[in-house]
Amino acid sequence: MQADGSIAAVSGDYSVSLGQFSAAAIARAGHLAAGLPLTSLAGKSTLARQLHALVRRLAQHGLLDYRLFSPRDAQDLVVIEPQIAGYWPQRAKLSSADTIVLSRYAYLRRRGNEMVLESPRAGALFRICDPAIAATLAALSQPQMISKLRKQTASLNLDLLGLLLDSEMLIKRDTKDGDGLRLENGDSNLALWDFHDLVFHARSTEGRHANPVGGTYAHAGAIPPLPAVRPPWRGKKISLGKFATPEPASPFAKLLRARHSTRDFDDQHPVTLAELARFLDATARVLSEWKSGADVDGGPEVTYSSRPYPGAGSAYELELYLTVSKCEGLAPGLYHYDAGGHALVAIDASANQLQALSMAAEFAMGASGPPQILITIAARFGRISWKYSSIAYSLILKNVGCLIQTFYLAATDMGLGGCAIGTGNIDLFAKMTGLEFYVEGPVGQFALGRGRKAAIPS
Repeated sequence: MQADGSIAAVSGDYSVSLGQFSAAAIARAGHLAAGLPLTSLAGKSTLARQLHALVRRLAQHGLLDYRLFSPRDAQDLVVIEPQIAGYWPQRAKLSSADTIVLSRYAYLRRRGNEMVLESPRAGALFRICDPAIAATLAALSQPQMISKLRKQTASLNLDLLGLLLDSEMLIKRDTKDGDGLRLENGDSNLALWDFHDLVFHARSTEGRHANPVGGTYAHAGAIPPLPAVRPPWRGKKISLGKFATPEPASPFAKLLRARHSTRDFDDQHPVTLAELARFLDATARVLSEWKSGADVDGGPEVTYSSRPYPGAGSAYELELYLTVSKCEGLAPGLYHYDAGGHALVAIDASANQLQALSMAAEFAMGASGPPQILITIAARFGRISWKYSSIAYSLILKNVGCLIQTFYLAATDMGLGGCAIGTGNIDLFAKMTGLEFYVEGPVGQFALGRGRKAAIPS
């Protein structure tokens, strides 16, 4: 209870205000500690409506788990743990004639002393409490018709299968699909992804899982930190100091030495549109385009481009989306950089979404304010995975590293400030652009602006 009569959900230093409710609703909500049946939220009474509103607000912040309980055995069969905000369990419809199979992105693993079923496509993970369910999941590695599965598995739970289907842990197979098990519900964009690449992308970013992200110092109490500089190997040492020069030998070497991260920006003198145009021209503009015959027999002609930074196979899958907070001559908003036309194209995004993106970047940098311009580096994943197997996502991240260093050097050369950011919310970006997270999504971020000059001590 809060002083103003409202209630809040509190965990450590984290607090979420839930609003004001009647004493009866608050008392009933106390049963959430042990579990409330979803049916208790479906009534039309004032109490039921208040309880439904309260539970939905908890769900919106990812503060609920959902139990599939067996009254007969008096035990949980499965506990569903949301991985995205707003997840709500829904049962997809199934008939005896339907054929289902596990998604090729679903995987069962040990977590502590538990078994969990996960998928980067799912909005929740399923904690498996009944070993019989794990056996059923193993059987679903091959397409199974519901009617036949019922005969083989006496304890088959259709509610669970419906929940798994809604979460895209299971997929329905169409007879016309043949043996094309790499496709997911006929989505050719997913067919381009290797399993490990999609898992890596979804679990190393924010937005589609509930795990800690960033500098958590998870091993600080158990393992000492590695030294900043690796201890030398034993063996004959050849000193290179005699070849060094007191000052950098070239302007480029001087530029490399001057490169640094800038986290605080001078909002009284923001970067200008002319400077932004020059920056993008120097770092990301298409310099030339050409076509090439297929590398494989019977393959299509492939188009290529050249840009200022190196890219694996000249694929240049990276796209730039600019969240502009302060730029002289350019209205705040979200823009896509058309690298071929050297132009900015405005994208309709809400003020709340833009603020959430900028605030997340500010927090990630540990800055005193949002960046003047936040560059989200997104990848058209299929541009790389169409050709490369096993290493597609790895190549994308290497390309991101090349582009970020190019950003740093250009910003330094222009007297601007920049800072690479290690996290990004792929689910938020998907909502802002309308693009599925596996079609085109964030793989890096860079803050750009005019750096704030340090105060001169008097």
